[in-house]
Amino acid sequence: MTDPLAELLDERRIREVVLRYCRGIDRLDFDLVRSAYHPGGIDHHTGFDGTVDEYVEWVRPLLSGFTGTMHIVGNHLCELRGDQAVAETYGTAVHWGSPESDPRRNFISGFRYVDHMAKHDGRWAIVERFAVREWTHSTVGAQLAPEGTGPRGSRDADDPYYVLARRIQEG
Repeated sequence: MTDPLAELLDERRIREVVLRYCRGIDRLDFDLVRSAYHPGGIDHHTGFDGTVDEYVEWVRPLLSGFTGTMHIVGNHLCELRGDQAVAETYGTAVHWGSPESDPRRNFISGFRYVDHMAKHDGRWAIVERFAVREWTHSTVGAQLAPEGTGPRGSRDADDPYYVLARRIQEG
């Protein structure tokens, strides 16, 4: 008989793997991206198939060509099978950059992450990921300037998340 509370905790930890990956990609925090995978984990993306380390080296220069990205996850279904799971996560990824007229730098895509997750030594992480691209739309001509001054995200340690996390950690 399975423990429903333990299953809920496993499902939450699996969803957190997906969210940690997205934060890592959007903030260019590649150690965080790596932490979403078990060592030797495999990734299949549009234009890429290989290990997590190869993936990070492939995606780093691609992401650096954008001013920013934002990965928004929605539906998440996880099928637990002991210390293994299949997780499917629907999402939308927004990409923006210069020149603003370049549709390869300014687009939104719909995706699904289809993940084989495993728990090794109490830690859930990706064993194999299929990043399924469902659709892509150009946003050329649709970008607006911010409506006023205020907090802005950055892709480094000055991002508000990292500033607050450091402040709390330092007491």
